[in-house]
Amino acid sequence: MKTEIRIVIADDHPIFRHGLRQVIEKSGGLKVVAEAEDGVAALAHIQEFKPEIAILDIDMPKEDGFAVVRKIRELRLPTTAIFLTMYKDELHFNEAMDLGVKGYLLKDNAAADLVNCVNAAAAGQSYISPALSAYLLNRGKRARTLVEQRPGLNDLTATERRILALLGDYKTSKEIANELCVSVRTVENHRANICTKLELHGTHALVKFAIQHKSDLS
Repeated sequence: MKTEIRIVIADDHPIFRHGLRQVIEKSGGLKVVAEAEDGVAALAHIQEFKPEIAILDIDMPKEDGFAVVRKIRELRLPTTAIFLTMYKDELHFNEAMDLGVKGYLLKDNAAADLVNCVNAAAAGQSYISPALSAYLLNRGKRARTLVEQRPGLNDLTATERRILALLGDYKTSKEIANELCVSVRTVENHRANICTKLELHGTHALVKFAIQHKSDLS
C-alpha cells in the first residue's frame, strides 16, 4: 500500500526552500521529490513526477502560483496545490479558494503548520492559517447571499447543479455527458435551462460563472 506523500516545492528563495525541505523530511511519510525556483520549472517537475502535493509560492518568476494551479487543472494532473505566501489579504485568499487550492499558509506560520497542512490536503481536506479564518466566514456569508439573491439559483435541480460544478472543472459537454451517462444533447439542454434560470447571456457566461462560483455552489 502506498503511504508516502510525494511533494514538489516551488519558491524563488533557496534558503527558504531548504528550510521547508528540512521541516518536511523530519516528518515520516513525506518526501520532497523536486524543488523549483520559478513557476515554469515547478510545472515541469509536477508533470514529470506527478506528486500528490505541490507547495507553491504565489509570487514567483516566469509563472506565478495562480498560473501554475490553472495549468495543473487544465492538464488534469493528480496534484493538490498548497500556497505558502506572504499575502494576507482577502483578495489573494479568495482567488486561491476559487481555484480549488486546498492549503493557504502564511510564511510566518510555515514551520508550525506545514506538515498538518500537507497531510490534510493529501486527504482531500482544506487547511488555512488560523489568522485567516475570518476570510472563510466571509466566504460563507457571501455564498448564502448568492443563493438568496442570484436569480433562479434555488430553482436549479440536482442534475443542473452537478453540471454547473463539472463546468467549473473545465469539462466539456461531451465529457460531462460521458460522466453522467447521458447524451451530449441532454447536457446542452441542461446548460440552456441553467442559463435561463440564472439569467446568463453570452457564449462563455455560464462557464465563467461556474468557475467563479464552483466552491460556493458545491
